[in-house]
Amino acid sequence: MSDLPNCPACGSEYTYQDQSMLVCPECAHEWQEGENNTDEADAKVLDSNGNVLADGDTITVIKDLKVKGSSSVVKVGTKVKNIRLVDGDHDIDCKIDGIGAMKLKSEFVKKA
Repeated sequence: MSDLPNCPACGSEYTYQDQSMLVCPECAHEWQEGENNTDEADAKVLDSNGNVLADGDTITVIKDLKVKGSSSVVKVGTKVKNIRLVDGDHDIDCKIDGIGAMKLKSEFVKKA
């Protein structure tokens, strides 16, 4: 049996070594053995201009965004107050006036 560590990203036991790197075949995470894997703790959510976002910030939408399952559109320049950062592809939870609860990607907003 292999003495390689489990994947720090997903916990998979099927890791393998590729030269000096360890690789997880399930989530494609790569890391070096003995590396302090605090990527998630140090992960920062950045807006489209590279500014760090935090809980409670006010943001502005920089692109018209269609609302899935609806004919509504979030227009350019819409200000959103009191955001909440979450993990995942859509990393901002917020409430938009006239639309309601939404999840947004940080690449389509800028810090106000």
